[in-house]
Amino acid sequence: MELRWLQDFLMVAETGNFTRAAERRNVSQAAFSRRIKALEAWLGFDLIDRGVFPTKLTPQGEQFREHAGELLRQMLDARAELAGGPVRRNENIRIALPFALATARLPHWWPTWSQDKRLSCSVVVGNIHDLVTAVMSDNADLMICYHNAQQPIELDPARFERVTLGHEFLRPYASQRLAANGSLALPGRPDRPVPLLMYSAGVYFARLVDLALESEPVCGQRVIESDMSDVLRDMAFAGRGVAWLPESTVAAAGRKGLVPLGGETWAVPLSLIAFRDRRNDRRALNLFWSELCKHHAVPDGTGEDGLSPAVTRLAG
Repeated sequence: MELRWLQDFLMVAETGNFTRAAERRNVSQAAFSRRIKALEAWLGFDLIDRGVFPTKLTPQGEQFREHAGELLRQMLDARAELAGGPVRRNENIRIALPFALATARLPHWWPTWSQDKRLSCSVVVGNIHDLVTAVMSDNADLMICYHNAQQPIELDPARFERVTLGHEFLRPYASQRLAANGSLALPGRPDRPVPLLMYSAGVYFARLVDLALESEPVCGQRVIESDMSDVLRDMAFAGRGVAWLPESTVAAAGRKGLVPLGGETWAVPLSLIAFRDRRNDRRALNLFWSELCKHHAVPDGTGEDGLSPAVTRLAG
């Protein structure tokens, strides 16, 4: 067996496409296909189901994929060690999470998670549909997302483990200047509607804000929509209206010019949940998950100021 056969197989498993995989491996598609067939011949079973489109792994291929990455790392480390070179290869953890968590939370989480460990991180950012797809198709080792009981993330508990990393609130915020002059007082009036900075349809936070407004209606008008909480945060800071934002998104940017509105009336509780596929038995992931559960799981509830301890430290 040749080392490049494993690299080729992992590339086609990642891309789900022979043409893209061959391009990334800088080889012709014909040569790439021959090398995949050579690996299948060596193993004695098919790795790729060539009877379906798009490209899909066979059950044996899915099973072999779980071992191929670890085998490749071991072979590369062994080669470096026998050649007299230092072995400094880090174990890579692929984390899928929304942009808001990638910018507000991950920079503070990762130093703790990787401390004294040979770990590197690949970040997969997307909407909730993209994240679920990534973790279910083994394109991510870990999915971290926001969660609310009224809009739960439905993953089979028999297949996916979960751990709660923290709690915070999605709250309406406005610039301190506009809040001070009373022009954005909730719930607004017909003759003075509140300018609303809202999430685009289909965004997870959009559904949560809609639920909050169903319970406590607001007389307002949409003036700006965006998929991203960072964009709405900056628009609110510029005095363009009211935006529902995660507390950590406000705290991470140091936006002291933003103030929450409405007390707890329009606040939506959020949990921060990490999921992993039980079938992913990579050694690095098992060790990482064990440490995550041991040191970072938190009980249900929040601190005295309404923030989870992690958000409180970040805000301070």
